[in-house]
Amino acid sequence: MHHASIRTANIHRSITFYELLGFQVTERFTTGYTLACWLEGLDSRLELIQIPEPAPTADAFGDEHYTGYYHLSFDLANYTDNLPQWLENLTEKFSQAHQENPDLSPLKVLLPPTQQQIGNAIYEVTFLADSDGLPLEFIRLLKSF
Repeated sequence: MHHASIRTANIHRSITFYELLGFQVTERFTTGYTLACWLEGLDSRLELIQIPEPAPTADAFGDEHYTGYYHLSFDLANYTDNLPQWLENLTEKFSQAHQENPDLSPLKVLLPPTQQQIGNAIYEVTFLADSDGLPLEFIRLLKSF
């Protein structure tokens, strides 16, 4: 996959959010009449597109009847061997960033680290909300059998 595209209400706030996750802006451009950028990090590429006069974000994580985009999933196998510690460090990083920039919200955890069996593997997963409330999954393989 080349990239995943995310529409955002505030591209500058979104860039800051994804930079705190470890992404870096690689290109800035306009698409039609609005700002956009590509970010790279966590072995992925994202495109952010600012939407003028945005509608409220749907609750893809909490609304069991919602259909459509659900979440992006990032494999943390190359970035941590301890998902709860990674999340604790990230939460602290966001807390400090919020103190410096009140426009950036503290990190919102939708699902704390938990184990999930998928097929013949046990994964550790956590879900976070991005700066627009979109769910993001962070996953790490614990063991396969």
